[in-house]
Amino acid sequence: MTHPRGRRLRRLAAIGAVAIAAALLTAPVSGAAQAAEGNTIPGVDEIVSSPNLKQVAHRDKIGPFANSTNSDWAFQGKYAFSGNYNGFTVYDISNPKAPYEATQVVCPGSQNDVSVSGNLLFLGTDSQRTDDSCTSSGSTTEKPGARWEGIKIFDIRDPLNPQYLKSVKTDCGSHTQTLVPGKRGDPNVYLYISSYNLSTVDLPNCALPHDKISIIQVPKRNPQAAKVVATPVVFPDGGYGGDGEEKSATTGCHDITVYAEKDIAAGACMGDGVLFDISKRTAPKVITTVRDTVNFSFWHSATFNNAGTKVVFTDELGGGGLATCNERFGPKLGADAVYDIVGKRKLVFRSYFKIPRTNADTENCVAHNGSLIPVPGRDIMVQAWYQGGISVWDFTDSRRPKEIAYWERGPISLTEEIGGGSWSAYWYNGYIYSNDIAKGIDVLDLRDPRTNIAKLFRTDEFNAQTQDNYFRW
Repeated sequence: MTHPRGRRLRRLAAIGAVAIAAALLTAPVSGAAQAAEGNTIPGVDEIVSSPNLKQVAHRDKIGPFANSTNSDWAFQGKYAFSGNYNGFTVYDISNPKAPYEATQVVCPGSQNDVSVSGNLLFLGTDSQRTDDSCTSSGSTTEKPGARWEGIKIFDIRDPLNPQYLKSVKTDCGSHTQTLVPGKRGDPNVYLYISSYNLSTVDLPNCALPHDKISIIQVPKRNPQAAKVVATPVVFPDGGYGGDGEEKSATTGCHDITVYAEKDIAAGACMGDGVLFDISKRTAPKVITTVRDTVNFSFWHSATFNNAGTKVVFTDELGGGGLATCNERFGPKLGADAVYDIVGKRKLVFRSYFKIPRTNADTENCVAHNGSLIPVPGRDIMVQAWYQGGISVWDFTDSRRPKEIAYWERGPISLTEEIGGGSWSAYWYNGYIYSNDIAKGIDVLDLRDPRTNIAKLFRTDEFNAQTQDNYFRW
């Protein structure tokens, strides 16, 4: 059956999913993911993994993107849209074991986060450019009002020939973006634009205090009319003030994940974790906030479980450039934090999770982008850890999360610090797709009795920050 809006989910015909799920979830498991054996640091570019997670494909970055940073993913049908600081690549993944570059669109501007919805692709720019074209250059001399950053909108009715339609300028640009489906009968989709100013002074086009998000309304039938319709201040009290050192102050949000069916969103807002009510799409309201001034330094991203009763927040200690997966930082710094949503939608801390392997001190490694794996009755997600690789972990028991699979590529260098590793690792239609900052893309096959049921589920469209109910037929 086709989902009425958002990510459209369908079941393979004649599959008794509930019965199969029950059988698989009670099947014997031959040991854990053997993560404890991962304390031996692999050699340069050496690939190591647990027995249940294997690489089935790799593609190097090519052409104008060969020496530029890969970023986030979005998926639609047989295509994967890979963000890159120089634009985006459209991969044909009709055969996940043999993906190939269908086309590349050169359009510079970090981070170039991507989202897709129907015939539209949204590309986020968080670096000041001379103008909104795809031939612009980095701007350092233009007057502040003339500098551009924000969202670019492309028509992808023909994914092999995307057409640039429209730009929307936003304050502070668009570090990340979240696609928000409209409610029933609403002819629009919305983008929640997260951006921030960590400086102590006003920046061009980003005056302090920047305690707001920008909301773009996009008429699905007339995307040329897209515009900013609201800039709600979500931290009227200024949020967390930081400690002047490692603990970041709150100034806007870094990333927001929505669960539209439940009218809630989770915001990772640098110094605060936030739960929003988004029943009115253009006026999100803060329900509750949480802080961790002991172990969290930079609230980076958020993931709901499928039931919408838990949130996993990540801490990007060091901004993605620090080696935190070692004995110096231990198991609680640069980690995930699992929160239950209890009572009148309050966030209650339950545990931390961090990959249990020691990385080299030259490897940037910290919690980063991931997504749920659709397993009925379980809370399991896959997650990128930069050069720490890719981890599959189970947080069904909020107090005792555990890793069940891992895959990693050895350090880029054992003698000097070079940034790289998996930026985003997401589950899409039976496989894990990793966008590696430096190396290109990797496709992984997870084969485990605890997760095999997930291979039966299909979605026509996937944006990691736009969650939906996997099991609503």
